[in-house]
Amino acid sequence: MPQTVEVRFKGTRRGFFLWPEDTDPLRQSEAVVVEADRGQDLGRVHSTGDVARKKCSGCNSCATTPPAPEPAIAESLAATEPVEPDTPAREPATAPAPANPDPALQAVLRRATSEDLHTATDLRLAEEEARRHAIEKVRHHKLEMKVSDAEWQWDRSKLTLFFTAEKRVDFRGLVRDLAGRFRTRIELRQIGVRDEAARLNGVGRCGRAYCCSTWLSELSPVSLALAKDQHLSLNPSQISGGCGRLLCCLKYEHEFYVASRKRFPREGKSLNTSRGIEKVIAVDIFRERVFLRNEDGSRIIPLLQLQEELEHPAPVSTALPGPVTPSPRPDHGPDRNRLRRPPEPAARSTPPRPPAPLPQPPPAPATTGEAIPPARRRRRRRGGRGGRGPRDGPAPSGPSEE
Repeated sequence: MPQTVEVRFKGTRRGFFLWPEDTDPLRQSEAVVVEADRGQDLGRVHSTGDVARKKCSGCNSCATTPPAPEPAIAESLAATEPVEPDTPAREPATAPAPANPDPALQAVLRRATSEDLHTATDLRLAEEEARRHAIEKVRHHKLEMKVSDAEWQWDRSKLTLFFTAEKRVDFRGLVRDLAGRFRTRIELRQIGVRDEAARLNGVGRCGRAYCCSTWLSELSPVSLALAKDQHLSLNPSQISGGCGRLLCCLKYEHEFYVASRKRFPREGKSLNTSRGIEKVIAVDIFRERVFLRNEDGSRIIPLLQLQEELEHPAPVSTALPGPVTPSPRPDHGPDRNRLRRPPEPAARSTPPRPPAPLPQPPPAPATTGEAIPPARRRRRRRGGRGGRGPRDGPAPSGPSEE
């Protein structure tokens, strides 16, 4: 049975191929030449055998997979075979097993020679020059894009440029200039910032190479809820990687944290322990401790001891509560007059005194004929003219002088 091998190229690009079984089997990190898109390419073996076959069964992004023939076309080709009329009918012979058990995979061409390795080294050096020339052309065309990396195919039949951009970019003029400069097929491929970090590689906060550049084949989404479940600092500078996104390693221990916290009480919950009602302040899943607090103070208790106290809690008092004194309501706002209440009268031991009689006005003095009554004097003042006005009454009667 042919040997299934996983071949990796520059960056994170990979493919699955078959190696004939009648030759010496391939080993890891061995350079091979394979059939690529419209040409040949050089890569290194990453895994072989059952491991590579298992990866291939779960992979759905093979770039070297040719389309399989449709069943209807295969039947029509078999029906058009010429049949000799004089030849008697024979039973169909058993067809030999095909050399390639999986028609979707292509075969490895050969092992790489020293000349092939020398050619690949020269191409790696020429890629930096191609990237710099592409950056100059991007500035000339004033395009909002960042050229991250360049990759030559081993036979120089294609040049692939990887770039990042926040929106769609019209790079048709850029492709024409690059094709006229390098005289080959140009492919511009837009990638994300996480894919850019995987291609360029680097050292993470742990002091080791990026996981996405070494062994992590698929980049799964990472959310901020993972950092909250692990009680990590939500400072972006502490939980972000070289790409500016959340660390991929936040997902490695998330299942452990979720499973461990199920054994502990929820933070903020009130528990009835041997000391009465206590509130859970924090939990330590590694040392299996719980931090509790009540009116008397706080304490740290092991999880096993807490479970025993929960089985034998302290008795709860059933006495009726005393009278509740209502809290004074604020005396302000639009309803302040409604909130005010008149004070209750205090209890008196002696009967109240009767009210004093009102003073009577003194009697009016006797008037003579020549005197002007007070009412008439007031009317004259209202008139303002000194004589009898229209509202003045008749002249007072008196003795006339003849």
